[in-house]
Amino acid sequence: MGIIDGLMGNASETDIEDIKEKYQKLLAPGETIEQAYSLIRDKILLTNIRMILINKQGVTGKKTEYHSIPYGKITHFSIETAGNLDMDAELRIWVAGMGNTAIEKTFGKDQDVFKVQSVLAKHVAGE
Repeated sequence: MGIIDGLMGNASETDIEDIKEKYQKLLAPGETIEQAYSLIRDKILLTNIRMILINKQGVTGKKTEYHSIPYGKITHFSIETAGNLDMDAELRIWVAGMGNTAIEKTFGKDQDVFKVQSVLAKHVAGE
């Protein structure tokens, strides 16, 4: 992850092998991580069955929330690419039962937000 992206809170792609080792205990039998992103201390994991949002809380980051979103509960999603003057791209995900409130994640301009969209399209639209 680039220093500027990290300071600005933008997500950047993370090495899956490192993530697998650290978060293996979160995965169900047969579940595999397809993509992983870092956002300062937080993580976004896209597996073959769900999206996992890992939110480190507090000053020390010892308290952690693991938010699991099954792809079947995602009603729709959008991406907004970075423009000439924009510094980032955005991903918005709407989940059944959350009303019109979207989960929003920001990606650095140098990150391929289309890769995230591709995984979501495969699992959400392909069900």
